[in-house]
Amino acid sequence: MRSDFVVREVFTGLRRNVTMTIAMVLTTAISLGLVGTGLLAVRTIDRTEQLYSDRVEVQVALTSDVSAADTDCSQPICQGLRSTLENSPLVESVRFESQQEAYERYMELFEGQSLADVVRPQSLPATLRVKLADQVAGAEAVKQAMAEQVGVRNVIDQRDVVAKLFDFLGGVRNVTFALALIQAVAALLLISNTVQVSAFTRRTEVGVMRLVGATRWYTQLPFLIEAVVTGAVGALIAAGGLLAGKFLFIDTLLSGIVDSGVIPPIDVADIIWVSPILVMIGAGIAGVTGYVTLRLYVRL
Repeated sequence: MRSDFVVREVFTGLRRNVTMTIAMVLTTAISLGLVGTGLLAVRTIDRTEQLYSDRVEVQVALTSDVSAADTDCSQPICQGLRSTLENSPLVESVRFESQQEAYERYMELFEGQSLADVVRPQSLPATLRVKLADQVAGAEAVKQAMAEQVGVRNVIDQRDVVAKLFDFLGGVRNVTFALALIQAVAALLLISNTVQVSAFTRRTEVGVMRLVGATRWYTQLPFLIEAVVTGAVGALIAAGGLLAGKFLFIDTLLSGIVDSGVIPPIDVADIIWVSPILVMIGAGIAGVTGYVTLRLYVRL
């Protein structure tokens, strides 16, 4: 097989149908850009789960009288609650947080905001902050052990708060994948049409090649390579768009919650991780679509 002929035919096809080629590349880039956004959302969810795996606690808030009278968990009620929690095999550790410590942490979190001016130490409960050895079974065990205990105001499972964040990130992922699917259908139709038009415009020379003994695979190969090249170029543009979007939009949009440690940042390394996947998806789908189109709709 003469490689120079194949290369020449590929460039001829791309140049001859330049407007459809550009449309196909851009549509593919948009579709794969959305896929890449979804993959980044999945990666962020995974990293956020790892981030919170050591942070998520169950908070046992104490009643006002116990909180005010016991500043170091040395009195019987608080000590008894703490011992009950520490004796559970599902609990890794228990830390007491007094009203004053809770107030200082609150002021640090809401520094510079109007909420910081209206809260006083006595308005915040003392808390037993429970770090779990088992995130699922441990939380339920703590809730059951503290239910209706004297001195317990309420039990707060931080996983319920974190779950809302995961639901939001999951929603972003689902929306981007849905939009990517719609764009992918448009890209597939464009690839199919481009292959058909390219084959039709070169039907005479392909017919001559078949008459002189060229195999069907040999005459189809340039069209397949055209599809693969446009798919790969679209994927590279999508990766470049994700990189530009990170610096121009994402970093600014997420700066507040990233700086607060709510979610981890999206790094250049994450986009580098996504880019080869997009290239493989773009080139692979384009190649398969081109092959199916040639087999079903084009006789070469």
